Amino acid sequence: GAGFQAAYQAVCVAGYIWDTVSAECRPCPAGSYAGIPASETCTPCPVGFYAAGQGATVSLVSALAYHTQALRADPACALLVGEPGQKGDALAHPRLTVQARAAFIPRPSDQHEKMAAQYLRDHPKAKLYLSLGDFSFVRFEPVRAFLNGGFGRAFHLRAGDLIPAAGA
Repeated sequence: GAGFQAAYQAVCVAGYIWDTVSAECRPCPAGSYAGIPASETCTPCPVGFYAAGQGATVSLVSALAYHTQALRADPACALLVGEPGQKGDALAHPRLTVQARAAFIPRPSDQHEKMAAQYLRDHPKAKLYLSLGDFSFVRFEPVRAFLNGGFGRAFHLRAGDLIPAAGA
């Protein structure tokens, strides 16, 4: 019954959700994520981002932006991921702060072309930006994270905790 299913949902790591039909954990589709272990649904990635696997996130940035210049000078950064609820106290909803290192992807390169193809599947209007020479991809590699699951539920996570286990 529901208790049996709930027990197995808890084994799904971040990035995977429980599939009630196949009775196994399945990865979220491209362009979505499940940021918290035992998530019941996948959430679309924020506009301008996509999940790159191994816990990393990719975004397209302009070299003219101050934040891009700051990341080039010091790649240490943090990303805040959360899904505010429709009602209630915003601080009661789960959120994940990921401390990361920014790695810029050289342009041109095979890796850049692969990222561009994946990015355009989710963000087709970005084709214009990709045609401009000052835009490039940055990959945010997680170092550690802090999960605030709501009031009284806070956890320190290692980078490895954000990477789905093989076969999960």
